[in-house]
Amino acid sequence: MSTLLLDAEALYLDLLKGVQRLMGKDTVLVGIWSGGAWLAERLQRDLGLAGEAGVISSSLHRDDFGSKGMSASADHTKLPFEVEGRHILLIDDVLYTGRTTRAVINELFDFGRPASVQLAVLVDRGGRQLPIEPAFSAARVALGVEQKLRLARDEAGRFSFDVK
Repeated sequence: MSTLLLDAEALYLDLLKGVQRLMGKDTVLVGIWSGGAWLAERLQRDLGLAGEAGVISSSLHRDDFGSKGMSASADHTKLPFEVEGRHILLIDDVLYTGRTTRAVINELFDFGRPASVQLAVLVDRGGRQLPIEPAFSAARVALGVEQKLRLARDEAGRFSFDVK
């Protein structure tokens, strides 16, 4: 059995470089709750961007809402800027099936019609069920369907991964 070793801090530095290339003059960051929100918050600071990054939750638009019910994160959407006509760069920690991204895009459009939406992720683990691809991913890994990959953040704000 092999062990997956991912250095989340090193991957964050790659993500920072990739996001820099994707940023335009009017681009705003929106982190997908919760790992993506942590990343967007740190990217906002490290890129020296004014204001704060947005945070968006997928809870209200999930296609498994009927079976899972309302998540406690349903109230985590906070967009401190107008969405209408803005260039949005969604940030997420792990991209898998694409269903969370689809739900987040639906939520985003509840706030207005952006000029464009791009996606940057720390890790793309494949296994897509929808035609969603990131404009940038710091790493691509293959995991079994039964495995989970989650971003963790310590009290100092440093990132690591939990692989189960």
